[in-house]
Amino acid sequence: MLHDSHLTKGTAFSQAERDALGLRGLLPPRVFSIEEQMARVLRNVRGKPNPLEQYVFLTALQDRSDALFYRVLIDHITELMPVVYTPTVGEACRSFGHIYRRPRGLYVTVEDRGRVREVLANWPDRDVAIIVVTDGERILGLGDLGAYGMGIPIGKLSLYTACAGVDPARCLPIMLDVGTDNEELLRDPLYTGLVRRRVRGAEYDAVVEELVVAVSESFPNAILQFEDFATDNAIGLLARYRDRLASFNDDIQGTAAVTLAGLWAAGRITGRSLADQRLLFLGAGSAATGIADLIVAALVRDGLSVEDARRRCWFVDSKGLVVRGRADLAAHKRPYAHERAPASTLLDAVTSLEPTAILGLSAQAGAFTEPVIRTMARLNERPIVLALSNPTSKAECTAEQAYQWSDGRAVFASGSPFAPVWLLGREHEPGQGNNAYIFPGLGLGAIACGARRITDPMFLAAADTLAASVTQEALNRGTLYPPLREIRAVSAAIAAAVVEVARREGNATVGAGSAESLVAGIVYQPAYPDYCPSA
Repeated sequence: MLHDSHLTKGTAFSQAERDALGLRGLLPPRVFSIEEQMARVLRNVRGKPNPLEQYVFLTALQDRSDALFYRVLIDHITELMPVVYTPTVGEACRSFGHIYRRPRGLYVTVEDRGRVREVLANWPDRDVAIIVVTDGERILGLGDLGAYGMGIPIGKLSLYTACAGVDPARCLPIMLDVGTDNEELLRDPLYTGLVRRRVRGAEYDAVVEELVVAVSESFPNAILQFEDFATDNAIGLLARYRDRLASFNDDIQGTAAVTLAGLWAAGRITGRSLADQRLLFLGAGSAATGIADLIVAALVRDGLSVEDARRRCWFVDSKGLVVRGRADLAAHKRPYAHERAPASTLLDAVTSLEPTAILGLSAQAGAFTEPVIRTMARLNERPIVLALSNPTSKAECTAEQAYQWSDGRAVFASGSPFAPVWLLGREHEPGQGNNAYIFPGLGLGAIACGARRITDPMFLAAADTLAASVTQEALNRGTLYPPLREIRAVSAAIAAAVVEVARREGNATVGAGSAESLVAGIVYQPAYPDYCPSA
């Protein structure tokens, strides 16, 4: 009982519980309340010399006690989310084998072919509701981190619980280890994964197929979230499995929803509707085109044709502006290849297209240069600048740069957090376009109603709900998203909206009554049980 993270109370076991459970003498004699334990945790966290050491401490706490870890995280979400997830999780993944303490999650490898279901059977909790899986090939903007990518599913599932109230006992992180092409990792004596090159092609497809089949058989009610796969695999796996089981790709669909919500909020500042925007993306991978696809769906819902909606979206990739006639375009870029003269650089594209918004999903730090932002500010009274790449070291520009180079007129948000900026006599508060505003609530709603599939209308509903939660006061500060301290309430509203969509689609399998009560009935609250209620 002392060492089971789901059951333990640590020094909070009462005297009666210590007697009843045979714990007397196994704990220091003083009984602490959970509030006193939290004070100790915060003192330790704040005393650590850097965010990575804070991450290590909090991970150890998570291993010891679910209730205490999540109570601290929920009550101090603004302070601690950057530690347990972006940007610190990127550094933690790069160091994963070096800071490894205890096993968490499941490792399924290409060498487990033919016995993947047997591996899944080793997971001790059978009532799994949500699974996050990665193959580690495109971790944030850091690239191939192989098995060190396990930090991402662990971190994502922590946010499912902290931000929406999904029971941590029903969460399963999976690392699909198919090797790595990262030379540094292959030479790392502490590397925890398979020391071999990545498998690709038919062999890769076969092990993924076996995993998906094993998941659907072993955990038939679970949602499967694909996370941080390389572009071609991310797009292909989503297309292959989204209609076979309840599954989605957060990098494509979650990023799309949180960005769409930010654009809707930005429109309230600039006075432009979504249909009046001309959007220029830097980067044309799965995340960028996923955003464009959801924007197109929203515009079509509002009455535009697909072709007209797509013409609001333009892309710059490593070879310049994506235009019709280029022979090197991947299939996912072709719908957005419009007739236009070529432009070799982002600045050339901005000057030629005169966009109202630039969106960075390139993982190229500093790509939004001073000339680019000054040109955007010359073309627009309130230029929209979304530097969405993670972690912070990969952001296309900082908040301070965006505000300074636009003379304080930029409407700015980023993928990683930035501090407020004081400029020209006022404080500018940048918003963080964090997927945590979307996927936890969406997952909670899908779990609550037993959704058979995760659909695009669910992401539109999530974006609608998130955008509606941004107050005028927040917009006056330049912030496109609600404060993190309100994220549980936002997630609950998103979950209820998802339940309503699932019901309209005939996609819900459980639950009667209001969507709000259905959602509230499954929300996990971190609190200690009373093992001696009559004492």
